[in-house]
Amino acid sequence: MSVFTTRPAMRWLVPTAAAAVLIGGGAAVGTLAASADPVLPPRSAEQLLVDLQTAQVDGMSGTVVHRAELGLPGALGLLGQAGGAGLASLIDGTQTVRVWYAGPDQARLAMVRTLGETDVIRNGRDVWIWSSQEKQATHFELPEEAAEVDPATLPEAYVTPQAAASEVLSAIDPSTEVSVGRAAEIAGRTAYELVLNPRDTSSLVDEIRIAIDSVEYVPLRFAVYPVGAERAAIETAFTQVSFDRPDAEQFTFNPPPGTEVTEAGEDDAGRDGPGQRPDGLPGGDDADSGLPELLDSFAADDSAVRTVGEGWGTVVVVAPPAEVSAEAQQRAGESAEGAEALQMLGDLPQVDGAWGSGRLLSSALFTVLLTDDGRILAGAVTPERLYEVATDTR
Repeated sequence: MSVFTTRPAMRWLVPTAAAAVLIGGGAAVGTLAASADPVLPPRSAEQLLVDLQTAQVDGMSGTVVHRAELGLPGALGLLGQAGGAGLASLIDGTQTVRVWYAGPDQARLAMVRTLGETDVIRNGRDVWIWSSQEKQATHFELPEEAAEVDPATLPEAYVTPQAAASEVLSAIDPSTEVSVGRAAEIAGRTAYELVLNPRDTSSLVDEIRIAIDSVEYVPLRFAVYPVGAERAAIETAFTQVSFDRPDAEQFTFNPPPGTEVTEAGEDDAGRDGPGQRPDGLPGGDDADSGLPELLDSFAADDSAVRTVGEGWGTVVVVAPPAEVSAEAQQRAGESAEGAEALQMLGDLPQVDGAWGSGRLLSSALFTVLLTDDGRILAGAVTPERLYEVATDTR
């Protein structure tokens, strides 16, 4: 498989901030050891970038742990809960995912939680999404043109080191300094380390470290360090990995007794593109929140969402129609958690300037400005950068 797929620049970070605003347990990730680093043949940053882009593996399996410590205020914790345990753990907590891959048409991801797991299984054109906790499974058949879909596009794949690294590497431009760090041992395998440092002073990211397997050149660990911090705020790493081809039985799914099975039509399967979860399928913690429909309403209006700036200073500006904003608030207020989250958002610090007035949400890696005129500005940037964009786009 090709390790990376092409995606919009910086999409790895923007959804975290946007979803947290719009909606309103695993093992510890291993860190790079400071001593006893393995000795590896020298490779330049340029060579490692080529290695990453051209890496191919015929099979692999392993366990990935994703950890996020963004320093969010209490309001965002409630917003994460309103969106479901999956979102909450991705923006502030830990999430364990088991991965199997045996070719472009055989892939499986299992998101493990305390009360069960959600599996996404692809075997040829057949895709199953199963929630053990809800005892529900949905089966759909991919269209012919989806025969070569990369497993990185499947739901939940965004928490793997490969997906995270892909998003960042697609955003590399002259505003990024790229260098080689120290060698490391991750999940029992030796690895090189690629270090990315933003040159943009408005960025909240100090550096990103990607540990790359010294034989297969697949990312084994991905870590984002905020400015002024010694500990990563986002860290995704394999705690166990094998590059042997998994047995075929890993991709054969037979619904357990008592499972409610839904057969989805081809239109549903291709709704969001090959490999994407259709709205309403089991296993999505936000299935009852109205989030998919809300995001669709934004996407339908090209003028509602746009980006300003380039590279690390990119800011997403959301200016939804008044009726969409009203609908979002109504949906959030329909649940106790959503209503409390809206109340806590109202308690965020008030700010004002030439751009107008509003409230500011700050975290270790992103900042969100909610203006009183209904706009939302978000980015991995300082508040001053948001104020600047808010003024220019008023």
